[in-house]
Amino acid sequence: MKFNLIENISIATATIALGIMAGFFWTYTFNVNLAMLNVDGKTYAEVQSLFNENVRHFMFFAFFFGAGAISFLAAAINYRHIRHISFWLISIAALIYILGIIVFTAKVNLPLNYYTESWNPSDLPVDWEMVRDSWNQANTIRVGTSFTAFVLGVCALCVRCSTK
Repeated sequence: MKFNLIENISIATATIALGIMAGFFWTYTFNVNLAMLNVDGKTYAEVQSLFNENVRHFMFFAFFFGAGAISFLAAAINYRHIRHISFWLISIAALIYILGIIVFTAKVNLPLNYYTESWNPSDLPVDWEMVRDSWNQANTIRVGTSFTAFVLGVCALCVRCSTK
């Protein structure tokens, strides 16, 4: 069964969104987090709270939730190809992203964000470094998870290109 343009565009769009989010998490982990390890607690608390507040905007939410939604939609659009590996690759990418990024963020990163935002930078809790390290570790997990979803999307496209 041949693939149509809408089916192919849906997987390509999902893969682009997954790639943008993988790049976001990668940049944060390997640039911002590393830089933040070099600041004192007061600076960390102030800057991390600013990051948390300033990431809450339309464009971030559009890609953060959109990558999961578009990937799920791409799988649904391609359901007629359920026996083709590309369907399973994009379906698994959607599942990994939704569970490993959206749900994981809600369960792990957001509680840490709320805790960090509650700090008085002049009177930090004794566990502030442990919280910072936990947040950094959780974000590193999001790097691996989002990259895996992105690679699966790329593989779905590559398989499509090699299928006659």
